[in-house]
Amino acid sequence: MAFLYPAFNKEGVKKICSMTGINKDMLMDIEVIKLRAGARKRFCKQDKEICVLLTEGEVVFSSGDITARAARKDVFTDLPAAIHVCKGETIGVTAVTDCEILHIATTNDRVFKAKFYDKKDVICSVSCEGLWENTAVRDVNTIFDYSNAPYSNLVVGEVIARQGRWWSYLPHSHPQPEVYYYKMSAPEAFGACFIGEEAHTVKDGSAGCFPGGKTHVQVTAPGYPMYCCWMIRHLPGNPWDKTRIVDPRFKHWEE
Repeated sequence: MAFLYPAFNKEGVKKICSMTGINKDMLMDIEVIKLRAGARKRFCKQDKEICVLLTEGEVVFSSGDITARAARKDVFTDLPAAIHVCKGETIGVTAVTDCEILHIATTNDRVFKAKFYDKKDVICSVSCEGLWENTAVRDVNTIFDYSNAPYSNLVVGEVIARQGRWWSYLPHSHPQPEVYYYKMSAPEAFGACFIGEEAHTVKDGSAGCFPGGKTHVQVTAPGYPMYCCWMIRHLPGNPWDKTRIVDPRFKHWEE
């Protein structure tokens, strides 16, 4: 397991994990990329599917016959947009304004049609509303998972934790590895992430890498909502299908 405070390099890239390098047990390549207005970026991997998600700014996505313009004010008030392609296919990103994107990839032998996920395609829900005096309520934006993209080896979604709330609660695990990329609503904002019994301070731009079988849960400070992009890698013959194994100490809350 690892909790990271990665910095952007001079090329505007922040690396979180790599299948052949840092945190390789996550089984994903994940990096955050900042682009200046007018910049262009191209992504293509011969053995890996790729998803590129917009967190902030305005871009034009392209792949094959897809050309789609997407804009996002910020992660707290606006829904995401993303593009997803299979191995060997190319994603082009042109920055209309300064922007930030997430680049996610993993091995996948399946061939499938490229898809652009517009804001209207995002599956929005509210979790834990009314429970524990509303102390764990959060907004969940699922871009794709096993229910709508069973051909993928990835799950990609977002959580907006409301100020002062817990989320990913109850403490739970699943066999599949998962990565969280956090953004906070102000420079001084903070929260806490618990991986097993270890506590880590969440700051803007930090990341958590959770191996299969490790419980994880987090909380954000009053006054400061917390954003997280959550990314899961399916395991061969064992996809994440909303899988949750609650810590036995807390299972009485499910009864």
